[in-house]
Amino acid sequence: MILTPAPIAGAVVIGLERRSDERGFFARSWCAQEFATHGLPMNIAQINVAETLRQGTVRGLHLQTAPHEEAKVVSCTRGAIFDVLVDLRPGSATFGRWYGVELGAADGRMLYVPEGCAHGYQTLCDDVAIQYLASHPYAPSHATGLRFDDPDVGIAWPVPVTVVSAADRNWGTLAALRAARARG
Repeated sequence: MILTPAPIAGAVVIGLERRSDERGFFARSWCAQEFATHGLPMNIAQINVAETLRQGTVRGLHLQTAPHEEAKVVSCTRGAIFDVLVDLRPGSATFGRWYGVELGAADGRMLYVPEGCAHGYQTLCDDVAIQYLASHPYAPSHATGLRFDDPDVGIAWPVPVTVVSAADRNWGTLAALRAARARG
């Protein structure tokens, strides 16, 4: 595995270190020891998959609040996505900033999303599948999110947005989150 720090504190792009021969290739896509060596906390509690049918679909931006915060390792197993995280950790040097990276089945790259970061993605083609490892089981009472089109965050989605769920259109904004935190 090739771990490359992303511009958001604690986020890492994970590349496969392929060993190829006439049969194809072999690579590790997960290694608890390597993650621990690089200071990436990740106990796998759940593995999730999603299929998205149409190019331009946005899913997210999702996160879980304490005490059910989750780190994720996201991969695209069919097609390609623009994977995005937004740092919502109080006191973080990169609070409010976003980072996006293309992940595709062809290259096998993955993204480590630290706890406290909202996560989402946009499909770059039709018929996309993703898989992600989660460090905490889904807790509906602690599920929240951030609007995908929040002007204060300013995510530059690479293709026109075609489909967004009603729930994802109705998440709050970064300004509302800041105001809520200021009120205590």
